[in-house]
Amino acid sequence: MENKIKLLRTQQGLSQEKLAIATGVTRQTINAIEAAKYDPSLALAFSLAKVLETTVDDLFGGNYD
Repeated sequence: MENKIKLLRTQQGLSQEKLAIATGVTRQTINAIEAAKYDPSLALAFSLAKVLETTVDDLFGGNYD
């Protein structure tokens, strides 16, 4: 599943490690989600959206211009 996590994370100056800590997962999990190798649970998707100050729809919506 494609997403905007890396884009938004880097725009906000967050490392994968800091995002992982903020959402309660490992850095490897964030890496796998960014690489579209792992689909997050609904709870994690909402947590990522909250930390990245966006909506789940925007984060995973598929419009990645």
